Amino acid sequence: MTDAPTLETARLVLRPHRVDDYGACRTLWADPDVVRHIGGVPLDSQAVWFRILRYAGMWPLLGYGMWVIEARDSGAFLGEAGLLSAQRGLAELEGVPEAGWVLGPQAWGRGIATEAMQAILNWSDAHLEAPSLRCIIDPGNMASIKVAEKLGFQMLTDTELGGKPTRVFDRPKAPPL
Repeated sequence: MTDAPTLETARLVLRPHRVDDYGACRTLWADPDVVRHIGGVPLDSQAVWFRILRYAGMWPLLGYGMWVIEARDSGAFLGEAGLLSAQRGLAELEGVPEAGWVLGPQAWGRGIATEAMQAILNWSDAHLEAPSLRCIIDPGNMASIKVAEKLGFQMLTDTELGGKPTRVFDRPKAPPL
């Protein structure tokens, strides 16, 4: 696969990133509340631009990647979600796609992350050969831990990433229907 497919749910459209998403992505990643549990440091403009380019490159190289989350009714940018390979140096992530999601404050507490990620997991189960998916979450990020657990992720181990506590979760591939 070289291009991200578009996925739709009752409330959302998950689509590939576009150049014109740069402004919304800059706003998302510059928000201290958004990044509090994701590295803790807002990203500068160049880091956000490189992130968008990395997202585009994952699809042709890996066959999976990240999506923009849009509100289906308004087209509003709500955040990003998907699968990635970040080469973080954690043995628990080697050879396994990593699931991730980040939403702007306007989408918090509305079930958006769960809805988006369920669509992505359904796509992954149907299209990827990976025996499981993993995600990493700051142990203090209770909202993301709840999302992960709703999606069937179970705690695998506690570790450190960049000197910070990190919890690794695993979700085996769902059996075919």
